Amino acid sequence: MTTFDQVKEHNLGKLELYVPVVARVHGGSHPEFHDVRRLYDQISAKVKEAGTQRPKLDNEFEQLRQLTDNYAVPGDVCESYEAVYDMLAELDKAYQA
Repeated sequence: MTTFDQVKEHNLGKLELYVPVVARVHGGSHPEFHDVRRLYDQISAKVKEAGTQRPKLDNEFEQLRQLTDNYAVPGDVCESYEAVYDMLAELDKAYQA
């Protein structure tokens, strides 16, 4: 089983790079992604603030699931957009475990 800490270490650096780019490229045609970015920023800040402790992220992940229809990737987006949703879903799943 993959732990939240392992997934966090693996995904947060990539998300840090991908999320702003995807927001810039797809934010016009997918304005909901701006909310995804806001929630990601909150998750990232809480993770950093928590240090070695487990951050409280239930609310953020619940909002992400609702906003993204459980991380369903729109049909007209690039691989980076899909990668962001996949990494967020992986983080969410590890957090819930």
